[in-house]
Amino acid sequence: MASSGDAAGVVVPRNFRLLEELERGEKGIGDGTVSYGMDDADDIYMRSWTGTIIGPHNTVHEGRIYQLKLFCDKDYPDRPPTVRFHSRINMTCVNPETGLVDQRKFGLLSNWRREYTMENILIQLKKEMAASHNRKLVQPPEGTFYG
Repeated sequence: MASSGDAAGVVVPRNFRLLEELERGEKGIGDGTVSYGMDDADDIYMRSWTGTIIGPHNTVHEGRIYQLKLFCDKDYPDRPPTVRFHSRINMTCVNPETGLVDQRKFGLLSNWRREYTMENILIQLKKEMAASHNRKLVQPPEGTFYG
């Protein structure tokens, strides 16, 4: 009998990996409060992505819809994507001027592993919104965006 772990050493090529992520993102994730997809369907390199997070309950983020941009450069998934909030948000791991998620202040990005996905990033950002140090921070007016 062959062990199911035989394929563990196989490295999935970047484009196959991104196609898998696209398919999963289009189906919807979990409870529907996190979603993502390609920003530009004509981008053959599949670099630009858009993510959405609906703010978690019992936080200042509840009911808000946050839009993000994810950029998967040619070295993704070996290196994490660049993640930037388009919607203004006040969080300890987000640059207040640019909306860029600071890799050094966001554990999933600072400890990036190849098997992590854009879905993991969005789910972890939602959890970060609900963390004690972020859940009550005063937020910019809803519907405002970074330049």
